Amino acid sequence: MDEGSIDRDAMGKMAKALAFIRGPQDPTTVALRLASETGKPADIKKARALFLKLKPSDRKGAMAMLSED
Repeated sequence: MDEGSIDRDAMGKMAKALAFIRGPQDPTTVALRLASETGKPADIKKARALFLKLKPSDRKGAMAMLSED
């Protein structure tokens, strides 16, 4: 999947889920929120890279919160 195919709305929801799990000031949360707001390829790339560096349990938790919507 290329970075441009990530839905901005989904990134915003992911940022909200991570804010609950890791806190609103977590670098990944901030990066996802910024990428959702701007939609710039560089912001999306950074947010995606930070998300992939999270512990698997944090990633799974955030994805589970999204699937409950």
